[in-house]
Amino acid sequence: MTTKDLSKEAPRSPRTRLGGYAILARMIDKGRAEIAGTAGDFHYDCPLDKRLLEFKGVNAEEVKKLLASGATDEQVVAWLGSNGTPKTAEEIKAWSDASEAFSPFHNPAQKDWFVGECTKLGLNPEKATGFDYLDADDAASFKK
Repeated sequence: MTTKDLSKEAPRSPRTRLGGYAILARMIDKGRAEIAGTAGDFHYDCPLDKRLLEFKGVNAEEVKKLLASGATDEQVVAWLGSNGTPKTAEEIKAWSDASEAFSPFHNPAQKDWFVGECTKLGLNPEKATGFDYLDADDAASFKK
């Protein structure tokens, strides 16, 4: 298990799936970094993480305790499989696909913010997803 220093490198993309779950790899990276004191500007248990936590019916502190024990990615996936709300592989895939396709542009409360952020990053806000934004923002933040 490796803990990333998120003041020097980005967490994994929200697109990276573990056990079929979008967001999970990124959430694990942020949780481990927070425990190690290397989270930089990243936040564990942010609104994106909460989407996954709520879908699975587990809470952030339970997952953080698991991460603090030194659990590997595989152990976290196994733990999710036996805790919270049971989900089929099809439900996980449908949720992950929908999460990856979501765009804040279509949410009136987030649209103006999203348009501004996409404009700064050179993304077309009408076509960009939230994951497109996060990947582009990470790339811009850690450009060498």
